[in-house]
Amino acid sequence: MGKERPGGEKQKRMVVGVVCNFAAELKLLLTALLLLCTLVTLLQFVPSRFTISASDLRFCISPIAASPSPSLSDTQSDDLLSSGILRRAFHPYGAAAYNFITMGTYRGGPNTFAIVGLASKPLHLYSRPAYQCQWLPSNTKQNNTNITSSLAYKILPDWGYGRVYTVVVVNCTFSHPVNLDNSGGTLLLHASTSGGGDSKFNLTDTIPALTEPPGTFNLSLFTSKPKYDYLYCGSSLYGTLSPQRVREWIAYHVRLFGERSHFVIHDAGGVHEEVLEVLKPWMELGYVSLQDIREQERFDGYYHNQFLVVNDCLHRYKFMAKWIFFFDVDEYIFVPPKTTLSSVLDSLSDYSQITIEQMPMSNKLCHSVDAAKRHRKWGFEKLVYRDVKRGLRRDRKYAIQPRNVYATGVHMSQNLGAGAKTTHKTEGRIKYFHYHGTIAQRREPCRNLVNSTDINFENNPFVLDTTLRDLAGSVKKFELKMIGSRLYNTRQ
Repeated sequence: MGKERPGGEKQKRMVVGVVCNFAAELKLLLTALLLLCTLVTLLQFVPSRFTISASDLRFCISPIAASPSPSLSDTQSDDLLSSGILRRAFHPYGAAAYNFITMGTYRGGPNTFAIVGLASKPLHLYSRPAYQCQWLPSNTKQNNTNITSSLAYKILPDWGYGRVYTVVVVNCTFSHPVNLDNSGGTLLLHASTSGGGDSKFNLTDTIPALTEPPGTFNLSLFTSKPKYDYLYCGSSLYGTLSPQRVREWIAYHVRLFGERSHFVIHDAGGVHEEVLEVLKPWMELGYVSLQDIREQERFDGYYHNQFLVVNDCLHRYKFMAKWIFFFDVDEYIFVPPKTTLSSVLDSLSDYSQITIEQMPMSNKLCHSVDAAKRHRKWGFEKLVYRDVKRGLRRDRKYAIQPRNVYATGVHMSQNLGAGAKTTHKTEGRIKYFHYHGTIAQRREPCRNLVNSTDINFENNPFVLDTTLRDLAGSVKKFELKMIGSRLYNTRQ
């Protein structure tokens, strides 16, 4: 038996002590290794459609890579110069707003595209951000020579009303048609800050704005007859809307616009369950499309991003409608008896845009003759007093022939194509009745009953006007014919 070396017992005690001191750390390490091995084993049984590709990883890290923060080597400190001047340093962190937020990208023709989105308002107000478009064919081996780029120009259609974000419509026009062979491709938008925000950096984000899969490009879309004669582009609906007022509005306008019409409703939080029940019958018949746009509330723009929504609607349906109307759900379009909407617009077909005169109606005054049965009457049937105060400039609404328009607003478009004309002289041919605020009231609107043909109320003169009241019976019969009695029990 060999003789034990001096100090051996002491070394053993040291090893045991070290192991004891790091027992917790070793236990954590072994647990982590066990979990990792378990995860690797389970991944072998996951279906292939859940695999993570390299492109997925690039997508995850791209927001970080696209806008690099100053590195530690760029960080400066205050410096006392030999002249005795203290040169101060500034240290930027984070970002105040996104460079660009896309909502939709649409073709405007064989060689043009429109990209609708939001961008930082200060960036556009105080700097000169630049955009460039690029088309990448899917089959780059055979079409390498067809990779083209285009300088783009921007349109700011929100009249300066933006907040943190402003609406931007980027027009991309290439020197020749792209994807004519229908092999597919991707439109890239290169959005550069041009030193805005930080003159030391010219950051450029490359955005895949649109991908056309092979075989999906329909060239005939730009020359064929539109699917609809009239299309309604609605503004953002928000708040607690009255289901009954929505019911009345949609029935009235489907009857007026006719069979070849369509209504696009944008839900910014206002289409609650009861309103949805009112829209469903018309959605089932193909007259209404509902878009959930509540996600846009993340981005602080004007009035629930109203300008963004109407511009997206314009370009989305640009080649699907002969005329597009822009007005609100407390407003009713009217054409005189013995005329139709078709005959009126045919007489105005030389104009790419027409504006429509407002008839402001009281949202409180009703005639006393309806006192006993006002709860059963429709809103436009019982609110029969019109504001006739003179000397006021009242908002107008409008309709456009969309193929001649590049961008649009809330009350009119200022971005018509070359040679396109606008007329405001539509009095006597078309107008709209405005029942301001009634769409957001879930109570009986008749707060004051009047037994007179004229009255001065709250310092405004009103006269009795039964223009729409006289149409109520026909609208109710039309609704019954189209969808039956399923909405009879709709609440205020």
